[in-house]
Amino acid sequence: MVKEVKNLKKEQAAESAVSLVKDGMVVGLGTGSTAEVAIAKLSERVKREELDILGVPTSLRTEMIAIESGIRVTTLSEHPSLDICIDGADQVDSRLNLLKGGWGSHTREKIVSYASKKFVVCVDDSKIVERLDRPVPIEVLPYAVRVVEAQVRELGGAPLLRKDGTRGGYFITEGGNLIIDANFGVIDNPEELTVALSSIVGAIEHGIFTNVSEVHVGGEEGVEVLRR
Repeated sequence: MVKEVKNLKKEQAAESAVSLVKDGMVVGLGTGSTAEVAIAKLSERVKREELDILGVPTSLRTEMIAIESGIRVTTLSEHPSLDICIDGADQVDSRLNLLKGGWGSHTREKIVSYASKKFVVCVDDSKIVERLDRPVPIEVLPYAVRVVEAQVRELGGAPLLRKDGTRGGYFITEGGNLIIDANFGVIDNPEELTVALSSIVGAIEHGIFTNVSEVHVGGEEGVEVLRR
């Protein structure tokens, strides 16, 4: 029952976010369970309203789901400026800073979000917190893992190299890199930490996002839209 309610909240939030898509748009397509719900909702609109849109996927999984759903896909090389990006999040704080990267696609997700004129996130209300407190995913070059771990410790974080729970061994990103989940406890200043993490030598990208335009939150009373 709890899972059904959570799924309903996700669907409501995704449907609300997808309602912003208009005919002719180029749309960034996020990665993750809620992003997949949004892709399904977008597919319904494409078929029902005969929308002519293009999607820029943030992972191979998203690309395959989009194609199977009847959404034409393109690339950032062809369309470096997108109209909107729709994605999910692992956590959203009271100032609309996000934590992403549970699926290991945060590097491409961040690139696509910054290429978009509007970055819209859809979540159920369990993802809303006062302050971010989950470990921050950091994609790193395999050659630089120990060097990055040392720099994370200097910043006060506890680094943990992510393992692949399904196949064994370590989690490998689509770019052939590894992920360190860096635990900083409660993050009081995400903006400050994002600058520090971006300066780590050997790191490619981290999972703190500070550029969201609006967050569509599915809750008991329907959908609430939060804006900066």
